[in-house]
Amino acid sequence: MGVSVLTPRQRPVLVAAVLAITVAALGASATDIGPWYQALRKPSWQPPDLLFGPVWTLIYALTAYAGVLVWRGSGPPRRMQIMGVFALNALLNVLWSELFFNFHRPDLSLIEVVPFWLSIAWLMVAVGSVSRRAVWLLVPYLAWVAFAGVLNLAVVRLN
Repeated sequence: MGVSVLTPRQRPVLVAAVLAITVAALGASATDIGPWYQALRKPSWQPPDLLFGPVWTLIYALTAYAGVLVWRGSGPPRRMQIMGVFALNALLNVLWSELFFNFHRPDLSLIEVVPFWLSIAWLMVAVGSVSRRAVWLLVPYLAWVAFAGVLNLAVVRLN
């Protein structure tokens, strides 16, 4: 039985998928929608909780694909710079969930959502030097985090 070796073209796909799954898992492990969350007053326009998982799954998939396009379309120095912005964004993504759900601090997560959103905008600028498609793949992420920020503000005001 032979062992299949990934081609250089396949490796970034695997790495991006593993990293996206890791960030998603870290964010999900920080997301406790138990009694504290259920007791929060939320705006009437908040989407149902069941919608958040599929939306984030799509966003992580699109972000991973953007990363693959950048990896394939850039050389080592530029690639590493952009991957650094991806890493910063991933950290801020998980931090938001930690602040809101684990620390029960919607007020601090509201402050943190600003650099989180800015990291997506920065990411879009960075990937734009390599791939227009990668920029467009990140638009839903930017829009969703903007929406999440407005939702976060409403939760802070209501509580």
